[in-house]
Amino acid sequence: MGSTMKRILLASAALIGTAVSAQAADLAVKAPYYKAPVVAVYNWTGFYMGVNAGVGIGRDRILHSYTGNDSIYRSPQGAFGGVQIGWNWQADSLLGPIVYGLEADIQGSGLTGGGANVLGPNGANTVQYNTSSDWFGTVRGRVGLATGPVLSYFTGGFAYGNVKSTIVEAGVGTFTSDRTATGWTIGSGVEAALGGNWTGKIEYLYLNLGNRYGTTFGTPAQLANTELRDNLFRVGLNYRIGGNSTYTPVAAANWTGWYLGGNVGSGTGRDRTYLGPAGGPGEEFSLNPDGINGGGQIGYNWQAANWVYGLEADIQASSQRDQKTTVVLGTVNYDHKLPWFGTVRGRLGYSVGSSLFYVTGGYAYGGVKTALNTAAGSVSFSNTQGGWTAGAGIETPFKLLGLFGPNWTSKTEYLYVDLGRKTDTIIPGVVNSTSVTEHIFRTGLNYHFNTPVIAKY
Repeated sequence: MGSTMKRILLASAALIGTAVSAQAADLAVKAPYYKAPVVAVYNWTGFYMGVNAGVGIGRDRILHSYTGNDSIYRSPQGAFGGVQIGWNWQADSLLGPIVYGLEADIQGSGLTGGGANVLGPNGANTVQYNTSSDWFGTVRGRVGLATGPVLSYFTGGFAYGNVKSTIVEAGVGTFTSDRTATGWTIGSGVEAALGGNWTGKIEYLYLNLGNRYGTTFGTPAQLANTELRDNLFRVGLNYRIGGNSTYTPVAAANWTGWYLGGNVGSGTGRDRTYLGPAGGPGEEFSLNPDGINGGGQIGYNWQAANWVYGLEADIQASSQRDQKTTVVLGTVNYDHKLPWFGTVRGRLGYSVGSSLFYVTGGYAYGGVKTALNTAAGSVSFSNTQGGWTAGAGIETPFKLLGLFGPNWTSKTEYLYVDLGRKTDTIIPGVVNSTSVTEHIFRTGLNYHFNTPVIAKY
């Protein structure tokens, strides 16, 4: 729990960079790349409602006495969508306008799959694990720092959701559980005005739906310990009831030119793995490395009216690691790492005043290290793999209490990274084959080398 909280809080803390952009009251002349002043003071106070959609990945660990206390991650993955309603209250502080809020949401979910098919007392592929979720929801507080039409926030509170679990044991029976689990959630996000009463947001949430220790079932009695964890990445659209309906964003910022920056965030993997004879049957399960990522990026933008086209390359160091997966009746323990990765991507965005909303995608590459440890010794592999990536983000002006100038921006983005499948021979006739897929959520700072375009009067 300690490492998970450290990873979440570090990744979330980086989002304060977006929150403290351009503290000047008019938000016009001193923010990066403005062509015209803001025509109205933006205030976040009031009710809002909206919709959202995203992707999620589970890290639902199970230890099961029937398989020799194998430690396996059931990792359901899929899309979800739903609605939210909330209320904000804005107040002044020494740092600038602070926004306090309360938000509730309910989601329909397609998180499924990512189970395991492993060795049991009755032979190969005789124990199957599956889990899924049809719906979930949260009730959260929010606190953030507003810089005019941009709000960066932390959020946390109560979480609940439907969890369906199935264990199939050949020659023994099928055991199912369909229940509503409760727990807590924490995360962060960025929300920016689109004009009128509309705002758009990008958000990450970590859901902890609790543990069940000492569950017994079957004859003779079996023992199972389970953990329910989910990582959620989503975008949303909100309509503010009675908000700044006359608010009009400033003219599109000038994004053209080179930029250089750094970033920090978190990552979670869902690396589907096969271990066994080259022709089967063997064990199938997920390795789920998670940890902190950080690195640097360089890019160039072209602009036509509000449309922004760009190229960006980045390189990242990563602490993502899975040391808890154990299979083959508890005799083979994995140490699976993603020590570094990088991307070369195109970006396509639309500038709404000082905020750039963009999608991105391109080539991805990275190093993957895997060790299989047994009582008789260990075997390890180190591969450099290539694949693809796609994602989306928001980039806005940045100014930390007057310490940064008008050429600085902050961005928050989500990336899905697929580094393909690699098969390695352990001993003649026995292989380990892993498909590496990662979910990355990060915030970065950029310094733009072009001269800001300022309106003259």
